[in-house]
This record gives sequence, structure tokens and C-alpha cells, in this order.
Amino acid sequence: MNERVAWLAYEFTVYPATGVAWGEVPGVYIFAGRDPQNQWQAFYIGQTDSLRRRVPGHERWKAAAQLGATHVHARVEKQTLQREGIVRELIQAFRPPLNPDLTPS
Repeated sequence: MNERVAWLAYEFTVYPATGVAWGEVPGVYIFAGRDPQNQWQAFYIGQTDSLRRRVPGHERWKAAAQLGATHVHARVEKQTLQREGIVRELIQAFRPPLNPDLTPS
């Protein structure tokens, strides 16, 4: 069973960086890795209408991995406005380095 973690009030499931059979579902995702204190750190936060089409081969993954990302945290969220609101809130709270303009995608 995959680990579950909370980012603010939102629960995410932790997945390895590779080998995941992503579903054709909408959601919010975080490229994350552990810091020296063993706490999760967000490197990129985004949202999509299809995790299957967006997460594998994502253009920000290589940069996130170079910063220390080892996992993808994902949350199914069907409503577009809800996804956008969650992403905005998480980016403002955690300031991931690969979201410098605070415009999630």
C-alpha cells in the first residue's frame, strides 16, 4: 500500500518516480523528495485533467530530479476550479523552486 501524506489540509498518495500505471483521472500532483530532516519538500506542483497523459514524461521532472525529487505525490480532484485553487494554495504555502511564476500547469 502506498504512503499517504498531507500537504496543508489535502491528502496525497506517494508514488515512486517510475513504474506507475497512472489512471486517466484528473488531479493535482507534486514532484517531491525528502530534505535532510527527512521531511517532504515540494519541487514542482501542478494540476491536470489526466494524470496518465501529464505525469509521465513531464517537462519539469528532470529539473525536479536534479533538485532531489524522488517521488510523485498525487491526489485525484475532478473539479477544475477546485484543482486550480488547491494548486494556488500549495504553491503559495510551499514556494516550490520550479513554480517561480506561481502559474501552475
